[in-house]
Amino acid sequence: MSHGKQFTLFSHLRGPNGWKVAMVFEELGLTYETTFLDFQKGEQKLPEHVKYNPNGRIPTIIDHHNDDFVLWESDAILLYLVDRYDPEHRISVTSEREKYQQLQWLFFQSSGQGPYFGQAAWFIRLHSEQIPSAQERYRNEIKRVWSVLDGVLSKQEWLVGGKCTIADISFIPWNDIALSHLIQIDFAAEYPALAAWQQKLHDRPAQKKLQELKAAVSS
Repeated sequence: MSHGKQFTLFSHLRGPNGWKVAMVFEELGLTYETTFLDFQKGEQKLPEHVKYNPNGRIPTIIDHHNDDFVLWESDAILLYLVDRYDPEHRISVTSEREKYQQLQWLFFQSSGQGPYFGQAAWFIRLHSEQIPSAQERYRNEIKRVWSVLDGVLSKQEWLVGGKCTIADISFIPWNDIALSHLIQIDFAAEYPALAAWQQKLHDRPAQKKLQELKAAVSS
């Protein structure tokens, strides 16, 4: 790959997980070139991508400054990026206990938020048959995850370490999708601490830059 940037990122325009990797790239000032795969054409399952990611999904990264090291699964990528490229701990924690707490939240995001919000998206937006019981189940799971986050954030500003970390960043893209496409709710009224936290993350320069990029590539 001859684009000259440090990373290649395989992503998808509307998929949430690639965008959180891009946000960490932006937060850390790392250069990257994004290849947006067309899922309708099945590009994520073609040999050109599966040779890097046998699961045939996104995101996948190649670190050209580390012997073309390949990694997939979004939260594993976030951990790799801060472990290797965040020595000042701008968006990561330092103490042993906080590292485990950071890992705790990443596990909760990947097991509690991602799959349930993804199933909500499927049954509400994509499934060929309307199944109200399934839609209700997964909307309730969205509310459950938000209740957990709101309860914690009502007592502290950030999830871990007293600052924005990859733990916080990991939740943002799926929250955005849920709010815009999956559930109608007075977010600030029902989850005030969560809504305030979400807004602080959106106000970060890296996130603002990504919103501009997303608008540009989607037009």
